[in-house]
Amino acid sequence: MKTYLLILALTFSLLASSQNISHFFNEAADFFSLYVRDGLVDYQTIAKDPKKLDHLIVLSKRTKLNDLDSETRKAFWINLYNINTIKQVIDNYPIKSPLDVADFFENKIYEINGEKLSLNDMENKKIRNHFNDARIHFVLVCAGLGCPPIIDNVYLPEILDNQLESQTRLALNNPKFIQLNVKKKKVAISEIFKWYLNDFVSKETDLIGYINQYRNEKIPTDFNITYYSYNWNLNKIQ
Repeated sequence: MKTYLLILALTFSLLASSQNISHFFNEAADFFSLYVRDGLVDYQTIAKDPKKLDHLIVLSKRTKLNDLDSETRKAFWINLYNINTIKQVIDNYPIKSPLDVADFFENKIYEINGEKLSLNDMENKKIRNHFNDARIHFVLVCAGLGCPPIIDNVYLPEILDNQLESQTRLALNNPKFIQLNVKKKKVAISEIFKWYLNDFVSKETDLIGYINQYRNEKIPTDFNITYYSYNWNLNKIQ
């Protein structure tokens, strides 16, 4: 009898977790479709009526992650990082850049799954340290125009690998993001690659090698690498 009750309790717990995370993904999909266009965020409209955003924050606090598989947790944290970044902008709106807010990525603490986390904690402790996937740098959007563009949909566990692959290829084939100068044999790349260099390189692959995995036009291996300045202007719809 005790074993039966334990199995029953576990079944209900798993079912509740599944329902909670599905609700979060559904609401997030609705939010992104409403307020994101062409890689930019309609902060002005959100600021006028933040109910949907605030509801997502409440849902994230209720979501139990312990019983979820790895891909579901990964998708959850990617979406939540982008949502909470938008929340941080809205809490300080109007601003021209996230850097207008002192310690933008550290000063706001969110309670998720019983933990108190800043945006940097979410990125570094919950995503980078757990999943070891450099492609996340092309889906985490820090509210600056220098970031790869935010999508107008939710990241979902069942298609997450394809979504990560697609966004990485889009970024690394974008001539504004990867700036080739064939005459001078140089390539200028985002400072993302400098800040997180160890995520992209290994004993087997250097930086150009990593980028070339996703490019249609390969960068010659003898090109010099430079870094252009990051654009921290707000990724807002005008």
